Amino acid sequence: MATPHIESKKEDIAKVVLMPGDPLRAKYIAEHFLENYRQVNTVRNAFGYTGTYKGKEVTVFASGMGMPSIGIYSYELFKFYDVDTIIRIGSAGSYTEKLGLYEVLLVEGAYSESSFAKVQGNEIRNILYSNEEVNKKLEETAQELNIKLNKGIVHSSDVFYKENDNFRELYEKYGCLACEMETFALFHNANVLNKKASALVTISDNLVTKEETTSEERQNSFTNMMKIALDTALKL
Repeated sequence: MATPHIESKKEDIAKVVLMPGDPLRAKYIAEHFLENYRQVNTVRNAFGYTGTYKGKEVTVFASGMGMPSIGIYSYELFKFYDVDTIIRIGSAGSYTEKLGLYEVLLVEGAYSESSFAKVQGNEIRNILYSNEEVNKKLEETAQELNIKLNKGIVHSSDVFYKENDNFRELYEKYGCLACEMETFALFHNANVLNKKASALVTISDNLVTKEETTSEERQNSFTNMMKIALDTALKL
C-alpha cells in the first residue's frame, strides 16, 4: 500500500516509530544504531528507515518541520500503517536558564495557540498530553542509562520568527519550559486515533542565555535522547 506521502508497504513499517523532524537525523540514527536497516521512504525526502535494534524491529521516520507536516506523517502512520506508538525525538529552545544545552526533556504536555486540533477534529484544546504508559517506560529507561531526564510542558508554536516573542509569559502562565513546533499535532492525532505518543526533545538553544548549537550538532549529537527512545522501544 501507499499514501500520498508515504511509499512504504505496510510490512515495511514497525509498530513503534521514532520520529525526528530532520530527515538527516533519521538517516544518522539508522546508520549508527540499527542493524540490517533499509530505506522505506524517500517521498519528498521525508526519509524513513526500518531495521532492528537489539533484535527488535524499529522504524525511524522523519516528520519534517511544523505541525502540518508531522500532522500528515503521524496520521498516515497511525491510520494506514497500523503503528501503535510514535515517539518524537526533536530539538527545542529553552525558555528558562534552568534547562541548558543538550539536556533532555520528556514532554508531558504540549501547549499551543494552534488551530490544528479544532480544524482536524473540531476539538477546542490548547494543551494536550502524552501517553502515561510510554512516559513511564521512558523514565525507567533514562534511569537505567543514567541519563538525566527533565519533565514538563513545551510550547508548540506555529511560528519560528516572531515579531513579539512572549516566551517569558508562556513560561510563567503555562509552565512552558521550551518551545518547538510539532508535538501538539502528534498528541492530537494519537488521541483521535486511540494510539500512543510521547516526545523527547533535546535543548538546542536557550532564549534566556542566548546559547545555541550548530545545525550539524543538532543533526548528529543528540545521542542521549536517541538512546533513551531506542531502548524504550524494546519495552513497547
